[in-house]
Amino acid sequence: MTVLETQGLAARHAARALAVAGTARKNAALEAAARTIEARQGEILAANAADLEAAMAAGLRPALLDRLALDEGRIAGIVEGVRQVAALPDPIGAVTKMDTRPNGLTIGKRRVPLGVIGIIYEARPNVTVDAAALCLKSGNAALLRGGKEAFHSNQAFAAVLRDALEEAGLPRDCVALVADTSRESANELMGLTEYLDVLIPRGGAGLIRFVRENARIPVIETGAGIVHTYFDIDGDLEKGRAVVCNAKTRRVSVCNALDCLVIHRGRLTDLPELCAPLAGAHVTVYADEEAFAALDGHYPAGLLEHAAEEHFGTEFLDYKLAVKTVASLDGALAHIARYSSRHSEAIVTENKQAATQFTRSVDAACVYVNVSTAFTDGGQFGFGAEVGISTQKLHARGPMGLPELTTYKYIVSGDGQIRQP
Repeated sequence: MTVLETQGLAARHAARALAVAGTARKNAALEAAARTIEARQGEILAANAADLEAAMAAGLRPALLDRLALDEGRIAGIVEGVRQVAALPDPIGAVTKMDTRPNGLTIGKRRVPLGVIGIIYEARPNVTVDAAALCLKSGNAALLRGGKEAFHSNQAFAAVLRDALEEAGLPRDCVALVADTSRESANELMGLTEYLDVLIPRGGAGLIRFVRENARIPVIETGAGIVHTYFDIDGDLEKGRAVVCNAKTRRVSVCNALDCLVIHRGRLTDLPELCAPLAGAHVTVYADEEAFAALDGHYPAGLLEHAAEEHFGTEFLDYKLAVKTVASLDGALAHIARYSSRHSEAIVTENKQAATQFTRSVDAACVYVNVSTAFTDGGQFGFGAEVGISTQKLHARGPMGLPELTTYKYIVSGDGQIRQP
C-alpha cells in the first residue's frame, strides 16, 4: 500500500470508532485541542515563522502571505472557534423525521456522519484546525492535505490535534495530515475511492477547477468568491460608504471580500463620496467609462484606472475593486448573473420592493441587504467555524458547519411485518 492508502485505511477505521464515540468524548477532545494549542502556541508560531520566511523568499503575493500568517490574536481566534464548536449541539443521532405507516412500520430519519472527509486547501493553516474540529464534532475522520506554503504550520497544528485525540481516548487517526504536498499526492488523494466518502477543496478558482475535473470522489465545491455590492437608486449613502469599505478592506485575502461595486447611473454623483474611504486604504479602482468620469479629479489619480473586460468577474484578493454602472436594478441583476461565482452578493437600498426583488432573483449562497458581505463566515453565522463556503447547490450551500457535514439514514422498526405481493 502507498502512504496515502495506509492513511486512508487508518482514517476509515478511526471513522467507525468516532461515529459512536458520543458527544462527551468528542467535546473532551475538542477542549483538549483548544487547551493544547494555547499551551504550545510558541511551537506553532515558530513553525509559522519558518513558513512565512520561505514564502517571502519565494515571492508569495501579499494576499496569500496574509492568509498564511499567524499571530497571537489569530491563534486566540482559532482556539475560540474550537470551543464554540464544542459548545454547539451535536447533530449526530438527531431524528429529523418520524412517521408511522398504516401497516405499523415506524420510519425514522437519523443524522449520521459522512464518514471520511478529504480536504484539499491552500496556504491557510487555520483551515487545519477549523476543518478538523468540525469533522470531529460531526463524527467524521478528516484526511487533510494543505499547501506547501503552510507545511510547517500544518504539521504543528496536526501534531497538537492528534495528541488531543489520544488524550481524550479517541484514535489519533481521526485527524491525519498528508505530508506530501506534491501534485502527485493531490492526484492520488482524489482517487482514494475505497477510503474517502467526500472531497472538499478550499482555495482559489484554480484549485476548485482542478479538483472538480480530476476527482473520482464526490466533491463539495467551496471557496472562490467573485463578490458584488449593488448601490441602488434608493441606497443610503452613509450605509453604502460603510458597507462597501468594510466589504473591500476588512481583509482583502478572503473569499467574501468585495470585488465589484455596481452602481445605479442615477447615483453617480455620489460615487466619489461612496469611494472616499477606499482611497485611504489605497484601493485601486478599475472603473467603467461613466464611473471613471464621475471619479476623475475626486479619487487619487494613481489609484484610478479604466476598467477592462477582465476586471469584471475577477476575484482580486487584493486592494483592487471594479466599478460597473447600470441603468436599473434589472441591469445590476443581469451583471451579477453574468459574473457571479454564487458566493455572496449584496444590495444597498431603502426600497423594500427592490430589496425583495434582489433577494429573490440573485442566485448565490448568501444574499445581503444593507450588510457587508464580510459576514459570510461560519463563525459569524454561529457555526463556530466552517469547513468552507459552498457555492454549489448539492449537498450543501453557504458556510458549512456541523449539519452540512452529516447525511442521514432511515431506521425502520416493526413487529414482524412482511411485504405482501
